[in-house]
Amino acid sequence: MKRWQLILFSAWMAGAAQAAEIVAGPMPGHSAMRAAKVWLQTDAPAELRLRYWPQQQPESIYQSEVRVSEAQTAHTVEFDVVGLEPGMRYTYRVVLDGVEQKPSFDQTFRTQPLWQWRSDPPDFSFALGSCSYVNQPEYDRPGRPYGGGYQIYDSIARQQPDFMLWIGDNWYYREVDWDSVWGLYARASHSRQLPEMQRLLVSTHHYATWDDHDFGPNDSDRSHGLRDHARQVFDDFWPNPDFSAADVGGVINHFEWHDAAFFLLDNRSFRDANDRVVGQRIVLGERQIEWLINALKFSQASFKFVVLGGQFLNSAEVRENLARIAPAERRRVLDAIDAEDIAGVIFLSGDRHHSVLLRMDRDSDYPLHDWTVSPLTAGPSRPVEGEDQYRVEGSMFSERAFGVIAVTGPRMQRVATLSLRGSDGEMLWSHSIRAVDLTP
Repeated sequence: MKRWQLILFSAWMAGAAQAAEIVAGPMPGHSAMRAAKVWLQTDAPAELRLRYWPQQQPESIYQSEVRVSEAQTAHTVEFDVVGLEPGMRYTYRVVLDGVEQKPSFDQTFRTQPLWQWRSDPPDFSFALGSCSYVNQPEYDRPGRPYGGGYQIYDSIARQQPDFMLWIGDNWYYREVDWDSVWGLYARASHSRQLPEMQRLLVSTHHYATWDDHDFGPNDSDRSHGLRDHARQVFDDFWPNPDFSAADVGGVINHFEWHDAAFFLLDNRSFRDANDRVVGQRIVLGERQIEWLINALKFSQASFKFVVLGGQFLNSAEVRENLARIAPAERRRVLDAIDAEDIAGVIFLSGDRHHSVLLRMDRDSDYPLHDWTVSPLTAGPSRPVEGEDQYRVEGSMFSERAFGVIAVTGPRMQRVATLSLRGSDGEMLWSHSIRAVDLTP
């Protein structure tokens, strides 16, 4: 080979070796009526854009703006795809450094339909779960691996939910992670790049809130030195709605899916140390509680799902239950739901490494429910003694599992059917709640 040819060939080989690749996603995030978010991660800097078209109009091809994946955000990119039409599904492709990438799974995102004043709300379903642990032996505690059962992610994908709701502990920071910003990004990247997770990431839309293990150390509070950086990592890895309670801070979000509303709370950013002796201990904080009460009061949704990392209703004064850590906050929210005649409230929670439905019957009002779904892939555990006051008989499972909630029926007869499924997708338990039974 001539010398100049050899030089060009060597340069081409070097460039090919350094070419960026997609290592996680693409993953659809928040879906609005005329906009949608799509997230992905590469392994090196790259210029990216989306090429997309309505499934029913494959000849109408559009392109997103160019985004650049950069090292300081672990090469994550979030696209805001706008100018869409309501109630449509779009096929899309990722264009990386000018080359359209061949998808490993069907790549689509959807917009929500404009049903108001036109029809009954459409039926839909969403999956939910918490406590997703991905082993990394060199940094895990010695002994039996804590994580496992990764096939659960494919099992969730097979249910074809309209979206997935991640209820905290979405990755587990280790000792080697939580004392450097680089470590935070490295842990989130390691978990998100799990091969068994990719089909689920691509197959549906995703929303998330956090708990201690994707905020900082175990049981961490607002004294965590890297809490602001942890918030940035969270934002870089979750394409949540643009809305946040900006004057409050934290990872507080709100979105609606058809006639259901979701209020994603932050139980870490404002939290006092669990074992504080002096002063009134805080978990949610004054401004977050005021925002929640106002948002619940304003909402006309059939079901109002209040989502937070830890259990809300549990009355046992143990561990991190609000009844022990911040009983005044718990009572204030419960009293406000009662006094304001707020209908349709259901709490969704994670953290506890077991799944259980709690039901609080109230003499003067409708019963409140709190469904805990945990763990996805972390190690299971059982409740401690005294936590059975509100437990619905037969609803407690100490094994890896995920939940599915199907919301169905005509506008005035909506029903939320809660189903718990095991790692392989097998049905474990089911329970239905009628919206008409959640009225003051």
